[in-house]
Amino acid sequence: MLINHPLLGPRDAQEFTYLGDASLLNRPDGMAGGAAQAFHDYLYLRDNPTGEHRELWYHEQGDRSWLIVTRNVSTHEILKVELASDVALSQGAKP
Repeated sequence: MLINHPLLGPRDAQEFTYLGDASLLNRPDGMAGGAAQAFHDYLYLRDNPTGEHRELWYHEQGDRSWLIVTRNVSTHEILKVELASDVALSQGAKP
């Protein structure tokens, strides 16, 4: 499987480490009320979707960037690849 890295072009998936659902970027606020339950849900309650899914990948054997890969988990077709930092900034995260 080839991942079309936004900065480096097509790279073999073996250069990357799959780190799970991209929703992990939306970490709960540890100081908010109900934080213990929110962290429990964040860590242990995961969906197992079919079809299109956003995933977090780390370019371990390359430039060490984090990517959000949108992929059809049934066919393994990669639909979109974005830098995770760009996605986080577009969602209002502070640099």
